Formats: sequence, structure tokens, C-alpha cells
Amino acid sequence: MLLHGLAGQSGEWDAVAERLSPGFRVVALDQRGHGASELLPEDVSRAAYVEDVVAVARALRLDAPVLVGQSMGGNAALLTAAAHPRLVRGVVLVEAGAGGPSPGVPDEIRGWLDSWPVPFPSREKAVAFFGGGPVGEGWADGLRERDGGWWPRFEPEVMVRSTAEVAERSFLADWRRVSCPALLVLAERSFVPPEEFDAMVRARPSVTSLSLPGTEHDLHLQRPDTVAELVARFVHGLEGAPGRPGDRP
Repeated sequence: MLLHGLAGQSGEWDAVAERLSPGFRVVALDQRGHGASELLPEDVSRAAYVEDVVAVARALRLDAPVLVGQSMGGNAALLTAAAHPRLVRGVVLVEAGAGGPSPGVPDEIRGWLDSWPVPFPSREKAVAFFGGGPVGEGWADGLRERDGGWWPRFEPEVMVRSTAEVAERSFLADWRRVSCPALLVLAERSFVPPEEFDAMVRARPSVTSLSLPGTEHDLHLQRPDTVAELVARFVHGLEGAPGRPGDRP
């Protein structure tokens, strides 16, 4: 199951999913408040995001899925694995860490979203605003055309509220409770601070981690071939591992 980051949508995983789908059943989720999901959810707590992951896994009868999450999607994957150890076979955290108290994050997100020249006059202008190339294309794919312009498929205030809990605390204790195998994939210019990464490795010394040269936060858009290959290798490495039938969908 592929989980996108804040202000993203499931389609940003299309290139990765295309490469994985010949060998795996792949599900990408529009998380609450994003994409085609409910636009104005009342509850945007981290627990609510976890409940959605569990509900989709059970509704689709996914048998001990591997959760692959980028950024805030990685946080949802981590928390789901911590809260439902018998449901999840493995987690891949792409540019996602255990976090820590960061009171300024909601204001930073608000300022970032306020900087978007919404509505974008054309898709091409949106691609350029988001940096061009595959990253710009990926972000532009998350917009929809209406009323003569291109608009986000989310409400900015919902995005800001979704970061409130992340800004308040560390999730290192939750990370320690993750009992399934895990893979950490970071960008060369990572959003995850070195001290946060070091704390995660100290908490779980057996975890596999790597950094992709020449990449930034949206590395799943920059290097979908590599990300898909890493995920495939990780999943194949889980074959033969004992199942967790007690809490399967």
C-alpha cells in the first residue's frame, strides 16, 4: 500500500506502481483531506489517518501488506505498524522519520501553501512553479482544472491542521514498537535531520537504511525506477517470513 505525503495524492505514486504491478498487488490511497477523498474531514489526527489505512487494508482484504509511505505518508505507515503489528508485514519509510517537537511547522506549512499562486493559469505554469521535471509534473498532476484555472485538490487549512500533532511530539517511542522489518530510504538532501535518523537507527539497529545520491524530498518522483526496485527487493526479502494471522484482514 502506497501512502503519499502532505498535500499530495495517490497519483504521485503512479510511476512506482507501474513498475511494481507486474509482480505485486499495488494499492495507492488518497488519504483523508487529499485527492478524491473527503475534502473537509473533521478528524485529522494521526490516529484517524491510521484508521483509514487499516480500514482500506481490511476492506480490500490485503493479506499482511507492506506499507510504503513518503513524508507524512511514512508517518502514517510507521504509526499503523506500531499500533497494528499483526496487520503489517513490513514498512518502507521514504523521506520520513520519527520527528520531534517542532512548534513552527504549522505556520511553515501555511506560509508554503500561501505562496502558491492559486489558481495557476495553466498546467505548464504549475509545473514550472513546482520546479519542473518529474517533480513539477508530479505536483501539477495533483491539481484539477476548473473555472479557468488549476486548483489544489485539498483545503489549505486542513493541511495545516493535519500537521498539528506532528509539530507537538516525537514518534520515536512508536518507532520502537514497530516489530516488523523496515527500510529507510532518504534523499541526499533529506528533510530528516541527521540526529533524528541516528536516533532511529539506535532505537532499531537492525533496520536497513540508505540514501540516494542526487535526490531531494520527492525522490519517489525523481527516481521511481530506483524506489520501485528497492521496494521490490525489500518485499522479496520478506518472503518466507512468518505471517501474522492473528490480526489479518
